[in-house]
Amino acid sequence: MPFKSVSFYGFRNLNDSEIDLLGKEVYFVGINGQGKSNILETLYLSSYGNSFRTNIDSEMICFGKDSFGIKSIFINDSGIENDINIIYREREKTIKKNGKVIKDRKELINTIPCVLFCHEDLDFVIGSPERKRWFLDQTLSMYQDSYIGEIRKYKKILKTRNLILKEQNLSRNSVLDTLDIQLVLSGIEIQHKRKECIDEFNTIFSAVYEEISGIDGVRLKYEPSWKNNDFDSVIEELKSKRDSDYFMKTTMSGIHRDKIKFFRKNIQFVPSSSTGQRRILALLLRVSQANFYYKKTYIKPVLLMDDVLLELDIDKRKKFIGMLPEYDQLICTFLPQEPYDEYKTDETKVYFISEGMWSKNE
Repeated sequence: MPFKSVSFYGFRNLNDSEIDLLGKEVYFVGINGQGKSNILETLYLSSYGNSFRTNIDSEMICFGKDSFGIKSIFINDSGIENDINIIYREREKTIKKNGKVIKDRKELINTIPCVLFCHEDLDFVIGSPERKRWFLDQTLSMYQDSYIGEIRKYKKILKTRNLILKEQNLSRNSVLDTLDIQLVLSGIEIQHKRKECIDEFNTIFSAVYEEISGIDGVRLKYEPSWKNNDFDSVIEELKSKRDSDYFMKTTMSGIHRDKIKFFRKNIQFVPSSSTGQRRILALLLRVSQANFYYKKTYIKPVLLMDDVLLELDIDKRKKFIGMLPEYDQLICTFLPQEPYDEYKTDETKVYFISEGMWSKNE
């Protein structure tokens, strides 16, 4: 489902206009700060309904303006044009698909499946447990939109439980008993899906990492907070830790405390890895995510790549380009000094970006 075009107004530093994206590969070339990443951001917004750079929609409004709008046109598997319209005005964001208002962002899932490669992906390797869980949850929700609802349900129960713990009202223990049952039923289901996903994901990830690095046996290890996923055992665990939860005023165990680590031969891999190895881990997580999505859905995703090749040496860069997963469309940003000419074909569209404006002439 490739993008045919994207148009926008009032969005960051971009000139109010339309960009023709029809083609298998589209490159945007320019020095930093000219608007390359902003263009990818409009496409990511069209796919997911939110930004990969900020959680505050108002930050995307161009200086001096009071709103922004994005319209993306894409072609579905039947060759029919569809559109996504996003308007942010007066602190309210409206998303429409073919003219119909989308009330929940999960309705966008699989409309334009995109996998984004960016510098911040390094968080999935060396960042907080929360960021690593986020990657796993996104991987799951891309092909299983019901998973989004399950995560939301768990978070809602957890929020209520934590509010009671903060009140320090022991007379509400009976309410906690009920919430514990709900939390465990929801959490065990999510834990099962996460473990199943990691096990299958590793068959792809370990292979691609060995191919590009020459190091075998690197895999992700899922470490659930609840070591025993038996319902009765987890209920007892929550009860035994209730005094501690009251003291901490929060729930100290559950799927919101799960951890994901990289291992090789039963030894943690990241602490002793080099900066280059960590960057490759991050890139190949995304390669594996795209491959995993295709394996699950038989749908080729759109790949969005934001200045991610610069830090690789020439040999690894060539290997990485050669092992990219099957894609419906590839949209990349490059700095002028990068050898992007080596990757393009006769059909590749190349735009040169300067001060929020673009042209096909350097």
